[in-house]
Amino acid sequence: MKKWIMSGLFFFACAFALVLMFTVPGREQEMAEKAGPVMPQVTLDAASAEEKAKGSCISCHGNQLEGGVGPSLQKVGAESNAEQLYKTISKGKGGGKMPAFEGQLSDEEIANLALWLSEKK
Repeated sequence: MKKWIMSGLFFFACAFALVLMFTVPGREQEMAEKAGPVMPQVTLDAASAEEKAKGSCISCHGNQLEGGVGPSLQKVGAESNAEQLYKTISKGKGGGKMPAFEGQLSDEEIANLALWLSEKK
């Protein structure tokens, strides 16, 4: 009889653990935060992107994106795709060396700038 009780308790504990594993709130949000921001779909507007670059990037990356305080961006598209550039521009990089532009530029502006930079190969 004790074996049946122990088996029943074990089964109940396993079932309860499975229910908790798949229904605990916040797990999906935590996974999304680890993945980083998701780039919205935009159509490249080169003129607008160049204007944003002049307003936001040239102070560190130079007038021709040749580098300065920050690295050269003239061939950044050969090293990083648009998604990677979007995450870098949004969240920053290097412990404060590259500032985050999330909140300063809209998601669409950042996506357009990332697309424009990804074309530089």
